[in-house]
Amino acid sequence: MSKDLNKYSRRLTKDPTQPAAQAMLHAVGLDNEDFDKAQVGIVSTGWEGNPCNMHLNDLAKEIKKGVQAEDLIGLIFHTIGVSDGISMGTDGMRFSLPSREIIADSIETVCSAQYYDALITVVGCDKNMPGAMMGMTRLDRPSIMVYGGTIAPGILGGKKLDVVSVFEALGQFSAGNITEKEYFEVIENAIPGPGACGGMYTANTMASAIEMLGLSLTYNSSIPANSPDKMKEMARVGKAIRIALEKDLKPSDILTKTSFENAIALVTVLGGSTNAVLHLLAMAKTAGIDLTLEDFQRVSDRTPLLADLKPSGVYVMEDLYKIGGVPGVMKMMLKEDMIDGNCLTVTGKTVGEVLEEVEGMEEGQEVIHSITHPVKNTGHLQILYGNLATEGAVSKITGKEGTRFRGPAKVYDSEKEANKAIIDQEIVAGDVVVIRYCGPKGGPGMPEMLKPTSAIMGEGLGDKVALITDGRFSGGTHGYVVGHITPEAQIGGTIGLLQNGDIIEINAEKNIIQVELTEEELNKRRENWTAPPLRAKNGYLKKYATLVSTASEGCVTDQA
Repeated sequence: MSKDLNKYSRRLTKDPTQPAAQAMLHAVGLDNEDFDKAQVGIVSTGWEGNPCNMHLNDLAKEIKKGVQAEDLIGLIFHTIGVSDGISMGTDGMRFSLPSREIIADSIETVCSAQYYDALITVVGCDKNMPGAMMGMTRLDRPSIMVYGGTIAPGILGGKKLDVVSVFEALGQFSAGNITEKEYFEVIENAIPGPGACGGMYTANTMASAIEMLGLSLTYNSSIPANSPDKMKEMARVGKAIRIALEKDLKPSDILTKTSFENAIALVTVLGGSTNAVLHLLAMAKTAGIDLTLEDFQRVSDRTPLLADLKPSGVYVMEDLYKIGGVPGVMKMMLKEDMIDGNCLTVTGKTVGEVLEEVEGMEEGQEVIHSITHPVKNTGHLQILYGNLATEGAVSKITGKEGTRFRGPAKVYDSEKEANKAIIDQEIVAGDVVVIRYCGPKGGPGMPEMLKPTSAIMGEGLGDKVALITDGRFSGGTHGYVVGHITPEAQIGGTIGLLQNGDIIEINAEKNIIQVELTEEELNKRRENWTAPPLRAKNGYLKKYATLVSTASEGCVTDQA
């Protein structure tokens, strides 16, 4: 047990040569007795412009009450967020992945400069979570992540809707399969209130993975935003951070290679987002843990896909919560020897000890399949290599879309061009749509491709067309898609050499992605290729494009 819970903040509060710091802390309401207490930074990514984050500032205030009740000083500050759903399909989406780095940098900055003894992060939309984790890990002081929860599904005509329903409705409307009135009814009813996108998209994927990693409290990832249980959970956070301070439990004590493998296994069972690959790689790198694409493939090979969750399934996160939540899934995985229960959590207990206190999943539930009747015998995340991706690419293959695809390329140098082609119905069955110059440097910012993939699904081409890109996909994407192609086009990757009509083969059984061209032809095209100027001429995106690593390395900007 640590006796001096204020071992960092005392640098300011107890040092007689720091009178200005003490005077300013008096000004914010602290007294001399408070100077003996640990200070807990409570960082909220709350803001009014996004349903994922609109309720987080209120949660932060409740957390502060619980922190104060534990004889600690809670101090709220804020960092940014970007709404993927609002920026999707526009140049604004180029700022989405880079926002992860700003979040990590700002958390590290405030807590280091102000000497906070502990940290609680209050997060919603998907880049918030890995950004918060990276900031927590750099700081390496007692920390807890609090997820604001999933949104309730929208309802229209007895059918559950979510943000992906809106993009697919655009494809249906463009194809003439629904009326304009029906299209706008979907828009008006899809998103009913606060919370992150409801399926096993990136936000719910990352919240689940971080609960498995041990840096959030039990059930945190499952409790819906609008559930009374979410506010009750806030009362637990103050007690938990007190325990973490007393035990001096830090991210470096909790995060291990094994805990990351546990998280990958959970993402696989749940059918989680391809973005989990980027974010877990970045989080592991920040923690000094050697995690590679090969680790994802190894875990995927031994782990079945069991969840019937959107986008490729039927149910949403709220349904999972009702039948036992993520802890129920974790308990089943532990029983089946799919995870290691010896990993430590922020509670001071191991994963196994935490799960002893958890009820399993409901008997007869249909959200999570049994081991004997999986959705797919192996994982949906497949790492592909070949002359199109010599450093790797990430595919999301549930088996419903098939495991092999071969067809002629239709090449577009931007998502905007591809979206127009899809809406104009230039894409036909058998095509391989190629969207390039959308990588971390070429985008810059590696924008998500939910709009084109959803439009393809909406036009009824989901199992007839493949789409490949050096950009990335939303957790809401489904269909025959391959992203994160590395090297990206901007730095001379083969995807930048493709021409219309080139035959592309994707084989998720042999983990191959290749263009059927000779090395002689590829070299000839390389000689005639020159890198286009960076699209970002100034500002943060130019800085990001200059610093960022490849997708296969997690797109991090601190590469020391």
